This record gives sequence, structure tokens and C-alpha cells, in this order.
Amino acid sequence: MEKSCSLLVHFDKGTPAIANEIREALEGNDVEAKIDAMKKAIMLLLNGETLPQLFITIVRYVLPSEDHTVQKLLLLYLEIIEKTDAKGRVLPEMILICQNLRNNLQHPNEYIRGVTLRFLCRLNETEIIEPLIPSVLQNLEHRHPYIRRNAILAMMSIYKLPQGEQILVDAPEMIEKLLSTEQDPSAKRNAFLMLFTCAQDRAVNYLLTNVDKVSEWGELLQMIVLDLIRKVCRTNRGEKGRYIKIIISLLNVPSTAVVYECAGTLVSLSYAPTAIRAAANTYCQLLLSQSDNNVKLIVLDRLNELKSSHREVMADMFMDILRALSSPNLDVRRKTLDIVLELVTNRNINEVVLTLKKEVVKTQNGELEKNGEYRQMLIQAIHSCAVKFPEVASTVVHLLMDFLGDSNVASATDVIVFVREIIETNPKLRVSIITRLLDTFYQIRASRVCACALWIIGEYCLSLSEVESGLATIKQCLGELPFYSLSEEEEGNDSSKKVQQVNSMTVSSKRPAILSDGTYATQSAASETAFSPPTLVHGSLASGNLRSLLLTGDYFLGAVVACTLTKLVLRLEEVQPSKVEVHKASAQALLIIVSMLQLGQSPVLPHPIDNDSYDRMVLCIRLLCNTGDEIKKIWLQSCRQSFVSMLTEKQLRETAEIKAKAQISHAQPDDLIDFYHLKSRKGMSQLELEDEVQDDLKRATGEFIKEGDDANKLNRILQLTGFSDPVYAEAYVTVHHYDIVLDVTVINRTKETLQNLCLELATMGDLKLVERPQNYTLAPESSKKIKANIKVSSTETGVIFGNIVYETSNVHERTVVVLNDIHIDIMDYISPAVCSDGAFRTMWAEFEWENKVAVNTVIQDEKEFLDHIMKSTNMKCLTAPSALDGECGFLAANLYAKSVFGEDALVNVSIEKQVDGKLSGYIRIRSKTQGIALSLGDKITLKQKGGI
Repeated sequence: MEKSCSLLVHFDKGTPAIANEIREALEGNDVEAKIDAMKKAIMLLLNGETLPQLFITIVRYVLPSEDHTVQKLLLLYLEIIEKTDAKGRVLPEMILICQNLRNNLQHPNEYIRGVTLRFLCRLNETEIIEPLIPSVLQNLEHRHPYIRRNAILAMMSIYKLPQGEQILVDAPEMIEKLLSTEQDPSAKRNAFLMLFTCAQDRAVNYLLTNVDKVSEWGELLQMIVLDLIRKVCRTNRGEKGRYIKIIISLLNVPSTAVVYECAGTLVSLSYAPTAIRAAANTYCQLLLSQSDNNVKLIVLDRLNELKSSHREVMADMFMDILRALSSPNLDVRRKTLDIVLELVTNRNINEVVLTLKKEVVKTQNGELEKNGEYRQMLIQAIHSCAVKFPEVASTVVHLLMDFLGDSNVASATDVIVFVREIIETNPKLRVSIITRLLDTFYQIRASRVCACALWIIGEYCLSLSEVESGLATIKQCLGELPFYSLSEEEEGNDSSKKVQQVNSMTVSSKRPAILSDGTYATQSAASETAFSPPTLVHGSLASGNLRSLLLTGDYFLGAVVACTLTKLVLRLEEVQPSKVEVHKASAQALLIIVSMLQLGQSPVLPHPIDNDSYDRMVLCIRLLCNTGDEIKKIWLQSCRQSFVSMLTEKQLRETAEIKAKAQISHAQPDDLIDFYHLKSRKGMSQLELEDEVQDDLKRATGEFIKEGDDANKLNRILQLTGFSDPVYAEAYVTVHHYDIVLDVTVINRTKETLQNLCLELATMGDLKLVERPQNYTLAPESSKKIKANIKVSSTETGVIFGNIVYETSNVHERTVVVLNDIHIDIMDYISPAVCSDGAFRTMWAEFEWENKVAVNTVIQDEKEFLDHIMKSTNMKCLTAPSALDGECGFLAANLYAKSVFGEDALVNVSIEKQVDGKLSGYIRIRSKTQGIALSLGDKITLKQKGGI
């Protein structure tokens, strides 16, 4: 087994040293050569060599050396050599080093004394330590604090040995006396740590005796005090009242580390509103005072945890949290907005919206590169507030409409979607929104935003003046007709012919080619020039935004313009008494639609109109030429009704989610409840009374009951060896975010004592073992519980494999029992999450890793298969339930989940029912990292057949 060493020493493995060379260097007088030789000897020992012949050489030539580096390396050498024989008895030659260690402990140089005391902390052999006890005790009274603090640590290590209490009977008393007189902060911390670990009652008595002085102690000692309080209160919750006072007194100390730990301890111990408020205030102060973004993110995580369990208390802190928006970091801002949006109530909505409006205005003035993204976040936050509290919509909608022409398309899209929802949910704002939209329509530059704005104009322009303004605005933004002249068409035809000539010429010849403007170019340059799209100058800003977009070949927008014009003309028939005006408007609309169709079929643009847009425009022409009541009803009412039903369903879905979150667990009816009104209040502060009340409430509502039933626990027990093996082992796997804890139970099923039993583990994937395996001795038919900690660094299916190795007295060779592999399930790291459709599409386009899994299942119902995939992958379906209703033979849905490491997992399920009743199709997984895409694909392949 690999030997332990408390210090890493650099070693060049390319040139292995020979024992004779090392001995010669050690016997010489050159100090540098001795240092190199000692390092080589240590590295050889760590790599499995024994080098027994070196020990006497080192005792003769290295022990007397006065060089500090040599002495330090000597102690490292003594730490890693074997000090016992096969039966566990100390080797006789070890007596030689005892005198040297005693001399070091009485050495006039403080460094030599200190490193020797530190060395004793790592010694486990009582026979070597026992003669050195008097010298260690003498060092407790040394004038130098460096020696005193190391002497205390040495005493603690000795006292924790199996026979330590017999060797140092009065150690806790001595340390307690030392603690009362010691002035050095580090030495005091070590002394209190020893009492905490070895004599907890004495540590508690010392703490309670010096309650008034705790806030004046050093930072290191205060951290140990908090550890002690947590430990005591976990074992005896009844006494936590007196300790909470100590924690609150520590909230005012200058050390930010102590203050942070105090707040965390306070939250874990007490449910009293006063205590929670104090902790939240502390976190908010840290949020503002600390400049490090990582610290801010950690503090925001703590505030988020508080918000989920103490929302009422946190609702008063929203302004303090909002101040974190002053940070330029987008992650900090995003987390801050997420927390505040869940704390919004009727009482504070106006202040929250006012702050968000100020932030939006700031993004106009600043010149930061991420301003557009930040503005988009603010617009989404305001949108969320306006949906929850419609009364604030009137204060923000006009401000946000200034950003319809924003260069950040995502931000402008969010604004127009917000306007579309508000104009439906707030009928009082309809007239002002339509007027403002028609006034600012010319500023819009993005095609998607234009399309949505045109839909709003077509649906919500109801009065005669609004309809006429809508038609005039569209005509103004389209500019004068036609979209191109006859001479331009001829030029377009000529240029296309010339391009073809150039192409044929450049492909067939390697000589310089003559371009259309009479210049010469090489073949590659000619090809590039020929294939580049023609430059259009018609779409200048002066001639209207719709014209500019249409002349780039955006035919979908043309189809939206045609539909909007059709709706406005149909509406005009209802509100305009003069038939002449209606016919005039209808003729102008027809002229515009026909002009767009001509543009789409002309050679002026680089590509012709697509079939969908063409069909839509032709339909609009037919409707305008022949209108009927049924057609009017479909175009003027049904579209809006479907939009209203979409909004209603969205609100119902959100309400259902809020209700599901609000459900609380209930305790058993026969559980004991204390009535605090009947309790004695003598000597109890207001905080202690509050704490008692909150504890009773939590007990009554079942919040002290740990989640998770026994059936789930049994599912996590894995059998590692067979029943016929001499050693039986099983593991209980606990996964907690970045940590995996294996509780391995090992049972000796033989009649012999197993010596040097060791659980050797290895990992594959992004898993890392934290602790070095230890050796144990197992009596016949006895059991031992061994814990192994493993760190996880990414969402990927990992494998843990290993052996149990042991020795018996009868067999000289070591016996190896191979364990079953433990597969760490990716589902332990993934949880369902929600994101907007826009965010899903953006991530789908950005993520580079895709895993495509073919559907292969015995399930024949599409929805049943989708539910099975969602359950198997622990993902949430983003597609609305109404979109999945009905029987049409195919289904497409988007699923989303987030890992504990912040990774996004996107899944698209597209399935179709075949004639024979079987399902076919694909499940596509996309993620930013390869691990999550591959692991999810493997999981789906394994589980998709159903019933597994």
C-alpha cells in the first residue's frame, strides 16, 4: 500500500538513485549533497523501496547535523519508515531516535523544537512517545508562542491515541489552566480546539464562563466556538437559547469570515423571526461590502435558501438585496433579480418596479458591453411583475416601448411580447398602447419585433381613427410602390447572366478573368465576386423599416404585412360607414400585396419567395376580393380568442405550480406538541421565547421530519461481494451535490482474525477519491463500517471499482476479494427546471454537443412514452399540455433540466405512430459539455423500452 507523507517533495523520476550513492552522499560533509540524498531516500521509500541499510547511516551522519533543512527531511524520513515489525511491536533500533527527539525538544533553536513537536502529531507508536512526554509538557510553558501552539497540538494528538488518556491523565485540566493565561491567539485557538475534541464539557464551561469576552477573542478562536455551538446544539436542542445569544453577539465582530459563519449557524439552529432577520441582515451587508463576485454569488445562494423557508421575513429585505444590482457582473445581477421577483408582494411591488425602471434607464446611458443583455434581464423582470400585479403595468409599459428599436434584438423581442400580453390583460391601456406603438413603429429594426408589432396592430386597432392610423403607418413604412423599377429588373437579369458567364469562364480557365466592370481578377477572386449577393440601397432608413426588411428577402414579414392589412380592411368595413373609403383602402392593400408578390418573383432579390409566404399572400388577395361573415369571424375574432386561451392556460399552469410548492407536510396526529403559553418563562429572553414558539410550529407542521422514505434508502444499498465470499461487503451510497459518501459495511464471515484489511477503491470519470485507505483488523464474525468520500466535478456517469485486501495468520500472501462496480447515476445530479421558449431556442442553437437516440420501445401511446421519458430522465416538459392534446399520430415536445453544477440539459422528443401501431422517431439531446449529453443518451437508451 502507498505510504503516507505530510509533505510533497519534488523528485525527478528519470534518474533513479542507487542506495550506495545515497549512503556516500550522507557520509560526506557537504550539506547540499546530504539534502539531495535525503530527498532521494524519501522518494524511494514512498515509491515502495525499503532501504534498511540506510537507517544506521542516517543515525550516525544525519542526526548530528545542525542544518534546519536536513533536520526537517530527517523528520520526514522518520515519519515514513516502518517502525514496527510484523507483529506490531516497535523495532529495537527506534530507541536510537528517542534521544535525538528529546534533544530536539530541548534545543535552543525555536524552529527545531517546533518542527519536532509537529512531527510528534503524526506518530502513533506509544513506546516512542512515552519517554518524550516530560519534554512536551515543558514546551507548554516556553516563552515563544510558536512552540506553545505546536506543543498543544502534540498533546492533542497524543491524547487521542488509543492509550493516550493513560499517558496524559491530566491533559484537559492543564490545557484549561493554560487557556486562562494564554495570550497568543493561535495558541488559544489550539488549546480550545483540544478541549472541544477531547473534553467537550470543559470547553462548554469555559465558553459559558467567558460569554462576555467572546466578541473580543481572535478570529480563529471564534470559528472554533461556532463549531462547538453547532455540535452541542445538534445533540441537545433544548439548550440552544443561551448559545444563540453568543452567536448574535458575534455578528458585530470585524471579521467577515466569522460573521458569515455566524449567520449560517444562526439559520441552522433557530427558526425565530428575530434570528432569521439578523442572519439576513448580515448576508445583505456582506453582499454590499465584498467586492469578490464569487463571494457575492455564495451569499446570494444563502439568501435564496432563506427565501424558500422564511419568505415573510425576507420580503422586508428586498431593497437591501436589490442594491446588489450595482455589481457589473451579470451572474450576480441575474441571481439578485431571481430572488427579488419571488419576494414581490402587494406592499413592495411599486418600489421594486421603480428600482427596475431606474436600472433600465441607466442601461441607456452606460457604455458597458453587456448593457443589452442586462436590459433584457430587467425587461423580463418587469414583465413578470406586471403579469403578477397588473396594476403596475401602466407605469412601465410606455417606458419599455422606447426600447422597441433596441439594437439588441432579444431585448426588443421581450418588450414586444410584454406589450402583447399587457394589451390583452389590461383593456384600459389598449388605446394608449396602440397610439404609442403606431407613433414608434418606424423605429423598429428587427424582423421578429416588426412581425409581432404588426399582429398587435391588426388585432387591437378597433376604432375608425386607429384603423386608419394603422393603415397609414404601414404604408409609410413600406414607402412608395413599386419596390423596384423596370430598369433595375433588367439590370438584375443582365447581372445574373454576366455572373453565369464569369462563373463558366473562371471554372474553365485559369487565366485572369474579366469582371462585369471591366477589371481583371484571378480565378478565386472572380468566383467570390460572382457569388456574392447584389447590394441593395433601396432599404435606407429614410424610406421605411418594412421596406428595408422586405428588400433583404424577408418574405415571412411580407406575409405578416399582408395579413395585417387584410385584418385592418375587414375591420374598416365594420367601423367605416362610407363604402367608397373602404373600397379605396381595400384597393391600396391589394396593390401592396401584389407588389410584394412581384418583388418575390423578380430577379432583383437573391432568392425567390417561399411557397408558404406566397400561399398566405394569395389567400389575403382572395379574401379582400370576396369577404363574407364567416371569414370575418375567423380573421377578426378566432385569432384573438386563441391568444387569450394561450394566456389563460399559462396563468393556470403557473398557479398550479405555486399551489404545488405551497403544500406542506403534516405530522402524525398523535405527535407530542408543547404549548409554550403553559411553559415557565423564568430567565428566558424574547428571542428564546420566539425560538420555542417556532420550534413548536415546525414540529406541528412536520418540518422536523426528515424527507425520504425507507424504500428509497433500501434502493441505494448495493451488494459488493457474494454471499459465499469470506468477506461480505455492501455499500449505502449517499449523493449530496459535489460529494458522494460510501458507507461500506464489511463482515468477516470466517473463524479467523483478518489483519491489515483494506478497502481499496479506484474511480473512472470525473470522480476523485478524497481520503487514503486505512488498514483495519477484523475479529472473527465481526463487522466494520468504513466510510469513503468521493468528490464529483461534473455531470457524468462515473464508475467506482475496487477490492478488499486482507491477511490472515495462516496464509502469508495477501487475499484479494474483487468488488462489484458501483455506477453513479446521472439522475442524482439532474433536477427539473423551467426556462422560456426563447431561452430554450437560444441554447439549442448555441450548444455544440448533440446526442441523437433512435426511439425503440414497446410502448404504443405517444403521451405514455413521453411521460416515461420524463420520469426516467428527471426532466420537465416545457411544451404546454394543450399542445399535446388530441390524437394525431405524432408528438413533438421539449424537455429541460439543470444539473447541480449549473449545466443545462435540453431534450427534444419527436415521435410518430406507424401503421402497425409502433412508435418511431428520435430523441435529441443537446448540452454544452459532452459528458451530460452522452450520459443522458445512455440513460434514455437503457430506459426507453418501458417497464424497466
